[in-house]
Amino acid sequence: MSTLTQAGPGAGRRAPRGPRLVGAPLALTFLAEFASLTSFLLLVSVMPMLAAAGGASSAAAGLVTGTLLGGTVVAEAAAAFVIRRFGYRVALAAGALLLGAPTLALLPREPLAVMVAVSFVRGLGFGLCGVAAGALTALLLPPERRGEGLGLLGIVSGVPAIVALPAGVWLAGHHQATVAVAVAAVAGLTPLAALRWLPGGRPGCQPGDGQAAGGRGVFRLALVFAVCTVAAGVIDSFLPLAREVPSGIASAALLVQAITATISRWQAGRHGDRYGHARLLVPALVGSAAGLAVMIWLASPTAVLAGMALFGAGFGVVENSTFALLIERLPEAKASALWNLAYDAGYGVGPVMFGLVSGHTGYPLGFALTGVGVLAALPAALRERRDKA
Repeated sequence: MSTLTQAGPGAGRRAPRGPRLVGAPLALTFLAEFASLTSFLLLVSVMPMLAAAGGASSAAAGLVTGTLLGGTVVAEAAAAFVIRRFGYRVALAAGALLLGAPTLALLPREPLAVMVAVSFVRGLGFGLCGVAAGALTALLLPPERRGEGLGLLGIVSGVPAIVALPAGVWLAGHHQATVAVAVAAVAGLTPLAALRWLPGGRPGCQPGDGQAAGGRGVFRLALVFAVCTVAAGVIDSFLPLAREVPSGIASAALLVQAITATISRWQAGRHGDRYGHARLLVPALVGSAAGLAVMIWLASPTAVLAGMALFGAGFGVVENSTFALLIERLPEAKASALWNLAYDAGYGVGPVMFGLVSGHTGYPLGFALTGVGVLAALPAALRERRDKA
């Protein structure tokens, strides 16, 4: 189990620099992670917009994103077996093909059934790519600099959210959705170019792989994180569809959310290593819920931008803190799998639920009620803080 998040008397001191952190294989692994996330995020908001433009209801538009995340969850549940059976390269290659190639079917305007099918296959590809890239990162990082390396991976993962997500909305809003689709297809296939220089073997058994998963609080932490990812899926899928929000403001708000989430995730790691990650969960949940509550004033650009800044900051903290706390309880592979499953399950369920509810409530009240749902995780966060005190 990693000692990354365990504090000690010297936790606040700068550790001496160890061996080289980023060699060519790790840099190419980061490229694969960056490219697959770019492909995935570029179309997260575009696909519901295309479905709505074709006459689909809000519930049907939400189904597109829900199916995408459903495929991702299925692949993540099977990815460890695929890697053990066939190796890192095969898993990454299969993921890239499934993520990129079917995207080309979206270049002509397609009916909803085709969009749902393509979304599911793309989800399978993204799940395989994400797990394979994460496993390779853990393999290639020097153990004594693992915390620094995972922080760098967080930045690599954050940039596509900052750039690709709002860029897709902007392109679709300017009637250039086919450009977004083409770029997503190329980005999805990009990891294939890195395969030659990546380890091709299969992982051996690691200490703890056969042990029972880690004690009290594991599923409590997964629940806290999943509640927040439900809200993230709702915002990313439906903010661009809100009639009260001009497309330019929606793009800017998604950009603000991505930037604040990336910054707060990085800062939460540094702060949590020194003072404890559990104490960050409660204020992060309150901040996220407050950001969503502000969205009741959806017609105000200032309120939308401020709300997304608050939500992004809280979400980034929850991202980092729940993962760090899971690593303390579980072997790293199991912690990563559970964290990713919580992320994608919540992100997929959220749009489906919101699509059903918002038809009765409207978007402003629907977003505010989503914030109330985030507060439902407070008892679990308070219990976590007490247990770690």
